[in-house]
Amino acid sequence: MSDELVLKFKVSSFRKIPNPYYVLEDGDKTAEMFVMICDVLDVPNNIPMRTNPREQNLNTGVAKKIRDSLLDPARLDFYLLNRGLLLSAESVSYDNVNSFVSIVFTDLDVHGNVDGGHTYRIIREKNEMLERNQQFVKIEVLTHVESIFESLAAARNTSVQVKEQSIAELEKRFALIKDAFGGEPFFRDISYKENQNKRIDVSVLLAILNLFNIDRYHDMKNYPINSYSSNKQCVDIYINESKANEDNVTNNPYFKMKSIMVDITKLYDALEANMAKYYRGEDDAIKKYGAITGVITRKQGKPKFKSKFYQKEMEYISPNGFIYPVLGSFRALVTEENGVYKWKTDPIAVLEKVGPILVRNTIDMSRSLGNNPNATGKNASLWQVLYMTVKMEVMSEM
Repeated sequence: MSDELVLKFKVSSFRKIPNPYYVLEDGDKTAEMFVMICDVLDVPNNIPMRTNPREQNLNTGVAKKIRDSLLDPARLDFYLLNRGLLLSAESVSYDNVNSFVSIVFTDLDVHGNVDGGHTYRIIREKNEMLERNQQFVKIEVLTHVESIFESLAAARNTSVQVKEQSIAELEKRFALIKDAFGGEPFFRDISYKENQNKRIDVSVLLAILNLFNIDRYHDMKNYPINSYSSNKQCVDIYINESKANEDNVTNNPYFKMKSIMVDITKLYDALEANMAKYYRGEDDAIKKYGAITGVITRKQGKPKFKSKFYQKEMEYISPNGFIYPVLGSFRALVTEENGVYKWKTDPIAVLEKVGPILVRNTIDMSRSLGNNPNATGKNASLWQVLYMTVKMEVMSEM
């Protein structure tokens, strides 16, 4: 493949961590973890960085602490104090005779540096000032995590986001969300601040609601692709709207959206639970949804998967790169009347009617992009086509 990159470098120690949840079966590839300690002078200078969700600002206080810790000749514990690098890759192999590791990256949209970008850039910037065996860094590599790449990147890059959410919770800025979903069965499953061990993070919910913010995303002028690519940005948008409209809450798009928020979560679950049905259409015996790259199929004898909000049973887990562009197209059904968001028509009925063409177009786009759900979720042309499909359906009804 044109994107393939193999990095080979020396390490001081290497260990493979077995996957505790899955037994490898013929033809299956399950997530695996590899941990290694490497002299900073041996860290490759061409680790792919496209996968890191944030730009690196080397002028921050955190960056200064990393730099000082790395360069302090009296400290020999950099690899203990620093979180190190997290990489996503296709495969890892180890030559235990020569202590060389080989890491294979085949898709640079999902393979590369996921976390530790600041550490990596500082090591590259300052390694000429170090002696061999002076400082070491931990490198963690995860393989076969393409289907959960977005969740992985979000989970490993939440330090700023969690802080902002915790402050917003203290400031009671999520009262609107709590009021809207107070009567729903998943209400107590939403986490709003750090260390709340619940299954739905409010950042995910805000990313989904962002898809329907018609104040910000006007018709076809722009598309809420950030809902797929950055939960952090969606949290920022919500908090900024809350602050900007404190004196007149009726101008807050989330206040306007409150009346349809529950409908949005129901629409999400209806789509998520029926992705396979929409893909197959009338060719149920021919089209195999589970064979599509990025789709996870329930193992025989294992419990069924559950949908995000209402816990509907499912045979498959679909990548967000498929779900978000389709769900975002239903923004075409939202209008504002008297300062309140309303549906132009029943979204569930429209989903049942055009769901098959929306899902098939999405999967066709993924195939055209090299069977890449991540690139699919970021493809502006797809978002436009799906939006126009729903918009035309509404126009034909009217």
